[in-house]
Amino acid sequence: MSAVYIVKEIYIYPIKSLAGISCQQAFAEEMGFENDRRWMLIDTDNQLITQREYPVLSQFYPQISDGKIKITFQDYEHEFSISEHLDDQIYTKVWDDKSFVFEVNKTTSKWFSEHLGFGCKLVKIIKAGDRKHESSRSKETYNVSFADAYPYLLIGTKSLDFLNNKLEEKITVKRFRPNIVISTQTPHEEDNFEQFKIGKIQFKNVKPCGRCIMVNNDPQNGVVKKEPLKTLSKYRNVNNSVLFGINIVGLNPGIIQVGDEVVY
Repeated sequence: MSAVYIVKEIYIYPIKSLAGISCQQAFAEEMGFENDRRWMLIDTDNQLITQREYPVLSQFYPQISDGKIKITFQDYEHEFSISEHLDDQIYTKVWDDKSFVFEVNKTTSKWFSEHLGFGCKLVKIIKAGDRKHESSRSKETYNVSFADAYPYLLIGTKSLDFLNNKLEEKITVKRFRPNIVISTQTPHEEDNFEQFKIGKIQFKNVKPCGRCIMVNNDPQNGVVKKEPLKTLSKYRNVNNSVLFGINIVGLNPGIIQVGDEVVY
C-alpha cells in the first residue's frame, strides 16, 4: 500500500523540557534534528530536570540565531554560543541511560539557577554515542540526544482532531511536543507506519509513544490541568500506557521541510 501525506509542522526543542521552536525546515541527523535536545538542565546531584517536576520550564523560550541560543523567561534574556562548553566531562543519566555531558558555562548555569530558585547546570551532549538507548521492543540500540528515548516523535493531524472532539477545552499539538506533524486521513493511522520516506530521508517506526503527566501542562501558561491525559486514557490505554504519536528513527541524514510529501 502506498499513500502520500504532507509535513504540516516541524519543531525542535534545543533544551530538554523547555519550549520548542517551530521551523520551516530542519536537518535530520542520527540523534534527531540538528540542535534538538542537545542541551539539558541537571541539578546539583547531576540528575535531569524536566517539566514533570517543574512545569515553569515551559515558560523558558529559546531562539537560535547566528550560532547562538537566546533564552527568554518573562522579561529576562540570556544568550550562549551553540559551540561552547567547558572541558570537564560530567556523568549523568537520562532515565535509565548513561550519558556523558559537558557544562555549557558557569554564567549560563547561574542564570538558570537564579530564575528557577535552585542550583542547576545547563549541560550539552557533544557527540553521537555519548548516550545510547536500547529499545525494549526490538532490542536495537540507538544513539540518541536528551529526548526521552528516541530521536524523533511524529503525530498525525487527525489524531489531534479526534482527541479535540472529545475535549471541552481544545488543545494544540504543542502539548505533545512532536518533531514532525503530518496531515493524515484517519486518527492514529501513523501507528501503522512501518517505514516511510520524507523527502530523501527514510524513517522507521520503532514504537508508539507512551505519554506522561507532562501533556497536561498547558504550554501557554505553565498550568497543569487534568486534560488531555484523563480523556486519552479512556480510549488509548494499552498495557497501562497511554499512547499518542510514534517514536521514530531516521536511517539517513538530510533536510526535511514543511510541505514535503510523506510516502509509505
